[in-house]
Amino acid sequence: MFEALDAVLLARLQFAFTVSFHFIFPSFSIGLASYLAVLEGLWLSTGRQIYLDLFKYWLKIFALVFGMGVVSGIVMSYQFGTNWSVFSDKVGPVIGPLMAYEVLTAFFLEAGFLGVMLFGMNRVGRTLHFTATLAVAVGTFISAFWILAANSWMHTPTGHVISAGGQFVPADWLAVIFNPSFPYRLVHTVFAAYLTTALVVGAVGAWHLLRDHLNDGARVMFSMAMGMITVVAPLQILAGDQQGLNTLEHQPVKVMAMEGHFQSYADGAPLILFGWPDQTAGVTRYAVEIPKASSLILKHALDAPLKGLDSVDRKEWPPVAVVFWSFRVMVGLGFLILTLAAFSMLARLRKGLYDWPVLHRFAVAMGPAGFVAVIAGWVTTEVGRQPYTVYGLLRTTDSVSRLDAPAVAASLLAFVVVYFVVFGAGVFYILKLMNQPPHHGEAGPERGEPVRAVGLMAGPAMARPGIAPRDREI
Repeated sequence: MFEALDAVLLARLQFAFTVSFHFIFPSFSIGLASYLAVLEGLWLSTGRQIYLDLFKYWLKIFALVFGMGVVSGIVMSYQFGTNWSVFSDKVGPVIGPLMAYEVLTAFFLEAGFLGVMLFGMNRVGRTLHFTATLAVAVGTFISAFWILAANSWMHTPTGHVISAGGQFVPADWLAVIFNPSFPYRLVHTVFAAYLTTALVVGAVGAWHLLRDHLNDGARVMFSMAMGMITVVAPLQILAGDQQGLNTLEHQPVKVMAMEGHFQSYADGAPLILFGWPDQTAGVTRYAVEIPKASSLILKHALDAPLKGLDSVDRKEWPPVAVVFWSFRVMVGLGFLILTLAAFSMLARLRKGLYDWPVLHRFAVAMGPAGFVAVIAGWVTTEVGRQPYTVYGLLRTTDSVSRLDAPAVAASLLAFVVVYFVVFGAGVFYILKLMNQPPHHGEAGPERGEPVRAVGLMAGPAMARPGIAPRDREI
């Protein structure tokens, strides 16, 4: 059965599966580490117990997410040697040091201070513990920096020379690292991580508000999450627009596939909202279009000409339908997130942020949206780069190891089974932790010290007769 399958396609599917599964965890841990740093900083600056309780609540979840991210990431490095040995040989002088920098500057920083962050609350001073939390948060950002530098170089390779043996050798490290697409992709990815975290935190807060709209912890996390989404969602749309313009400049074929433009347009290209790209026929069937809107978005002029895939050799085309639809999933979810931000702002202005069940149900439904959006964006980016691993210079078919299809298929099936069993159990346990309501008033590191009641927020719960403030200040 497996002999009829293409070993190259199977190797690509295996890497796509493992990297997509892995990307779920860093997209959450990057934002969650920063959220933990904010919570601990607020606790230290205000003395309010509620922030410490929420810090402890999310710290357990962060530890699990971080651990699963590390384990799922290790697998990918082995595939460079087993399935993509030719790629590793040719680009090793560039990619290898960048990956090593990520380990030396980011992973060691995260792993070194993670133990203090997890177990040092009662063993080190407040300042040192907060420093450890900040170090972990900074480490997650540095990790994203190096990984995206390496991946962006594969999309817009600069700063290298090609040796007589066909290897890519660095000539200018600053040009390698700060390649043309890197700044845009770094901003877009980090914003996506913050939105992913905010959506999860908001969904958990909304879930518990539906159960008890007076829960102080749920109120605080929901308010903070909605505030984050309100600020970052519009910025993410602007960042995505800038990345799209950068992609048009350096990878125009990818943009043609994203837009579903098989034909060139001399006097303004339409924005195809929906349709079915028929790559064999070279046409997008059943297209629902807005005339000239694509030229307006990409060139900022209604009548600006745009080239289509008919201007490019078919051998240079990516899988158009995959890129077309994954892009629309990402953009569609982006506008849904923006809608959630608008509703939450309206609710906040009307003093009903904690009392709108419809908003809370919407937030719960949007909890997984960030993960789906980042995977859809990753698919758009990586599949749109095809048929190259190093864009324009090294084709995917020339990067793969000499493999037998049955061997790759067997390992792919093993990955699928093991990942869904092991990581499925981990995700189930994380959801179980999230299902527990955030309890307010747990004893902190200063156990036994007297506390006094203070008001946390000027909301309806604090103003109602018979409801005692449950917030305490250390």
